[in-house]
Amino acid sequence: MSQRIESGYVPVTGGRLYFEVAGTGHPLVLIHAGIADCRMWDEQFQVFSQIYRVIRYDTRGFGKSKTEDVEFSNRQDLFDLLAHLEVEKAYILGASRAGGIALDFTLDHPEKVDALILVGSALGGLNHQSPDHEKRMFDEMNEAWDQKGFVRLAGLELNMWVDGPTQPETRVAPALRERVREMILDTYTSHTTEGKPQRLDPPAAKRLEEIKAPTLVIFGDLDESGVLAAADQLEYGIPGAREVVMAGTAHLPSMERPDEFNRIVLDFLADIHERSATRRRS
Repeated sequence: MSQRIESGYVPVTGGRLYFEVAGTGHPLVLIHAGIADCRMWDEQFQVFSQIYRVIRYDTRGFGKSKTEDVEFSNRQDLFDLLAHLEVEKAYILGASRAGGIALDFTLDHPEKVDALILVGSALGGLNHQSPDHEKRMFDEMNEAWDQKGFVRLAGLELNMWVDGPTQPETRVAPALRERVREMILDTYTSHTTEGKPQRLDPPAAKRLEEIKAPTLVIFGDLDESGVLAAADQLEYGIPGAREVVMAGTAHLPSMERPDEFNRIVLDFLADIHERSATRRRS
């Protein structure tokens, strides 16, 4: 049964954020990867909203959100979104770049986060040297960006993030590649202003022991080496963090194998709810 979807915009300093909300129950926020927008959560939005009040939004410079050429904080944007929706505490799920946003937000506002789910997550302050074949891929992407060769850039990003840096284009379904290609090109052609995001200082890599919220780290074993290195640091650095490897997937396991991904997330959140209820009864 489909849930009624509420949508709108939240004014933030120097911009506005597009959001969608469905369902009732404990709030669960979905934050999209840097090669996508909030549509990447289509396979999760309706499923999760059967149990939770699910919030997804476009971060600045993506999808339907807008920004001026100003300094801003993704952490403050998320705080403002939750305030607008009158959310006191939430489960926060972030993928890729947004994993870094979710992690930094948790460090800035631990009182707002009941659980943290990091998917192929970035990690601010990570010290990692990419292997030569990945360096060449990143160099090509930077060159395409400098030349504003957005069609070429989208193809290169699909190779890195959707296929996996050592994988053939045929590894994933063509329909999945085209969905992501559309989101990438929408971002590059529709947003000429990026804004200037402010980094957390000191960065998250030096503060992982401060995370007290129950944390789940999910990643695909075909992902880029920096993501794999970040996952290791997150698992060992965050007290009590759980790690799940979705074998045979790359950077977007939620889109590659949504049913499996949904089960992993829902089982984790159900376990948190049960433990919380047990504590209240004791």
